[in-house]
Amino acid sequence: MPAQAPAGGRRPAGGYSARVTITGAGTNVRPLAPGQRARLLVGDIDGGRPRLVHETTGSALEAPNWSPDGRWLVFNQDGLLLRIPADAAPGDGVPPEVIDTGGITDANNDHVLSPDGATVYLSAGDGHIHAVPFAGGPARRVTNDRGPGPFRHFLHGVSPDGLTLSYVGVEPYGGDEWGYRNIFTLPSAGGPDTRLTDSPAPADGPEFTPDGEWILFNSEHGATTPGHAQLFRMRPDGSGLTRLTSDERVNWFPHPSPDGRHILYISFPPGTEGHPADRDVLLRLLDPAGGAPRDLLAFFGGQGSLNVNSWSPDSRHFAYVDYPVAG
Repeated sequence: MPAQAPAGGRRPAGGYSARVTITGAGTNVRPLAPGQRARLLVGDIDGGRPRLVHETTGSALEAPNWSPDGRWLVFNQDGLLLRIPADAAPGDGVPPEVIDTGGITDANNDHVLSPDGATVYLSAGDGHIHAVPFAGGPARRVTNDRGPGPFRHFLHGVSPDGLTLSYVGVEPYGGDEWGYRNIFTLPSAGGPDTRLTDSPAPADGPEFTPDGEWILFNSEHGATTPGHAQLFRMRPDGSGLTRLTSDERVNWFPHPSPDGRHILYISFPPGTEGHPADRDVLLRLLDPAGGAPRDLLAFFGGQGSLNVNSWSPDSRHFAYVDYPVAG
C-alpha cells in the first residue's frame, strides 16, 4: 500500500521515448528526485539480466501487475492506471496506454487483476476499493463504509476463483491514524467483509495462494523491535497461522507464483521501519515447502517496486520497478 510519514505507514501509439513522463493528468503524484529514474523491468527466476520495458523521469511509476493472458503489464503513475505490452522495449514505438478508470484519478499502488483478466480492482484516495473493466469503463465501488472513525481499504489479493478479495484495513490506534492495520476479506461482488486478524502488530500484503488454501502476508507479529516484519501464512478463515521467514532483515509483500512453487518478496535492511522508498533492497525467492531464501536481485528501490503480484503466467518471470539516481 502507499507509504506516508511516519515510515511505518503509507504515502501516499507512436512518439514513444525511453523516458516518457506523464504528469498533471492524475492527482496522486509521487515526484522523483533530480536525476532519478523509474524503470519498469522484467526479471527471471534463474537470475538472468533484467530486461528494461519502460522508463520515466519526473514522477514515479509503481507496482506492476502481469495480466493473466501474459500480454500486458499494468502499473500506476500519477494516480492513473496504465498498461504496456509485456514484450515492449524502449525505442520500439509502443507507448503505455491509460486505462479508463471511470473518473478515478487518485489510484495508489494497490491494484490487482481478476483471474480472467476482465477486471482491475484498485484502491483509491477515498479509502475504498473499486472494480473497473480492464478494457476501461465505469468504476464500481466494492467496499463498505465502516465507522465510526476513518477506515481505509488497501487491496492486495484476489482468490483463484475470483470471488474474494483480500485487503489491509487501516484504522486509527493510539493517536496514529495509520496505527491499526489488519487483514480482511470480502466478496469481489460486494458484501460483508470478514476480519482475519485483530492485533496492534501491523500486517500487510495479503495474497491468496494459487490453490486458494492459504493467504500469505507480512506482519510484525512476535517482533521485538518496531518494524521487524516477517512473512506468514494463514488459512482464508484466519486459522493456521504459520511463520515463513525468521531473519534479521525486514521482509514485505510475499507474492506466490502461479504454479505455487515460489514466493517472491522484497527484503529491506535490518532496522527498516515500514516499506520506505529509496533504499538498497533485495528481491528474494522462497520455497513454500521450506528452506533458506535465495537472493535474486539487489537494487535501489523499495516502496513501489514490488507492492503487488507481478508474476508472469508461466511462473518464470516477474516485473518490478527500480529507482536509480544518477551519479
